[in-house]
Amino acid sequence: MLKEWLLAEDDQEIAKTRPVLERVPEDKLGWKPHEKSPTMGWLLQHLTDVASWVAPTLQQDTLDLTGFEPPKPATAVGPVLAKFEEEVKKARAALEATDDEALHRIWTMTMGGKTLVEKKKIDVLREFILSHHIHHRAQMGMYLRLNDIPVPAIYGPSADEGSFG
Repeated sequence: MLKEWLLAEDDQEIAKTRPVLERVPEDKLGWKPHEKSPTMGWLLQHLTDVASWVAPTLQQDTLDLTGFEPPKPATAVGPVLAKFEEEVKKARAALEATDDEALHRIWTMTMGGKTLVEKKKIDVLREFILSHHIHHRAQMGMYLRLNDIPVPAIYGPSADEGSFG
């Protein structure tokens, strides 16, 4: 039952993210609204990275961040959109291959031998991945707005699109 819910949620949120990402202009990848904010290119890359977390979360019980280096901001839109689609396919395949029992297994994030997070996989998927994804998609929507780029309808009409997304 959880698996079906996750598949439906993932399908819905990915469908709402595509038009947001597709509107990111190449010439604005370095733009950010404040010196403490990430660039539009970083957000584009990060939304793709978040999509890439689903499969390993389901297929592994531990993630060791020792030696982890944050990804670089996107420098071109096309390749990142292609990578996003590739990661979405991997995520869907991993979700289809899982079962509710596996979703209740504990997943652990470590670094240097220290446990940073220990949660059920279902909680990791909901909190660290799905909610994280939604948060950054909304952030990207604001970046679009601040650059006078039409914001797609997401959960209801936007000021630019009077229809429901």
